[in-house]
Amino acid sequence: MDPEDKRAKDQELTGLPNEDRPLSGSPRFMSYGEKRARAQELASVQAGNKHWWTSQTMSYDWSDKFEHDRFSKEWFEEADKRFIYGARLFAHDVSPFDRIIPFAKLRGKSILEIGCGMGLHTELLARAGGTVEAIDLSPTSVEATRRRLQLNGLEANVQERDACATGFPDESFDFIWSWGVIHHSARTGMIIKEMHRLLIPGGQAIVMVYNLDGMPAYVTIVRDYLLGFWRGKTLDSCLWRRSDGYMARYYSADILMDIFNIFFSEVSAVTYGQDVDAVPLPRLLRKPVLRFFPEDKLRRAANRRGGFLCVTAVK
Repeated sequence: MDPEDKRAKDQELTGLPNEDRPLSGSPRFMSYGEKRARAQELASVQAGNKHWWTSQTMSYDWSDKFEHDRFSKEWFEEADKRFIYGARLFAHDVSPFDRIIPFAKLRGKSILEIGCGMGLHTELLARAGGTVEAIDLSPTSVEATRRRLQLNGLEANVQERDACATGFPDESFDFIWSWGVIHHSARTGMIIKEMHRLLIPGGQAIVMVYNLDGMPAYVTIVRDYLLGFWRGKTLDSCLWRRSDGYMARYYSADILMDIFNIFFSEVSAVTYGQDVDAVPLPRLLRKPVLRFFPEDKLRRAANRRGGFLCVTAVK
C-alpha cells in the first residue's frame, strides 16, 4: 500500500492523525485503543480519560487473561496477587502496602481515596478502621470496588466523581491516598489544590505519580523520543503513548514537590521501583536474569531508578 494511502487509512480507522494514532500489536500495552491527540484541548481530555478507564480496567491481566468470572472473588484474588507481587520490592513488610500507608494511625479517621481502580487499596483502608470515601472517574472501577467490598463484608462509600472537583465540603478528611492516578489527568494541579481544600489542618496526603527520572521514562526517551524527534514527536506525547491510560504525565521530584509546596506546609518525596526498573528487559528475558540478584540488591537497584515517585504532603 502506498504510504499516503496507508496514512489516510490509519486516520480513517482511528480518527487520529498518523502521528497520534494508538500503539498496537504489543501485549505489554494491552489493546489500548485511542490515545490523546497531541493537539487536543486540555478541557476535552477528561472525557477521553473516562472513556479509556471505563473500557480498560486496571486488572493486571494484560498479557495473561484471567480464567475466572469477572469481578468474582477468584478474579479479585488473581488481580491482587499480580499487583502485590509487582510491588514486593518497596511496599510490603507484614501486609500489603504497610511500608507506605500508615494503617495504625487511620483507625477512626476520615479517609479519601482518589482513584479506587479495582479496589485493593479501598479494601486495605477499610480494614484499617477508618471511614472511607473512594472516588473514581470510571463507572467500571466504581462497580468493581463496590463488588469487592460486598464480597469481603466491608463498608466504604464508593462514588463516581471527578477528582478536579469532588463536591465534598472543605476540611472533610484526615488522610488522602492516591496511587498512580493524578498524573493521568490533564489538570493535575487542580487535583492537588482540591486535596489541600479537602484536608483538615495537619491532614496528610500520600500520592504516587510516574517518575520522569525513572527507568521506564529513560527507556521511552531513548527508544521513541530520540529516534522520533526529527519526525516532530514531543517528549510528552512519547511518554503518554507508551504508558497506560488515555494520557499520562511524568514528573521529576523537584517539579512535583514544587507544585505541592504551593499548597502544603510539609512535602517530601521518595522513589519506588519494580524489578523491571532494576533489569529493564522484556519479561521473558528478565525472569531468568532476576534469579541471579539477591532481593536486597534488587530492591536497591529498583528504587534507585524506580518508575514511581511518591509524595507525602501535610497541610
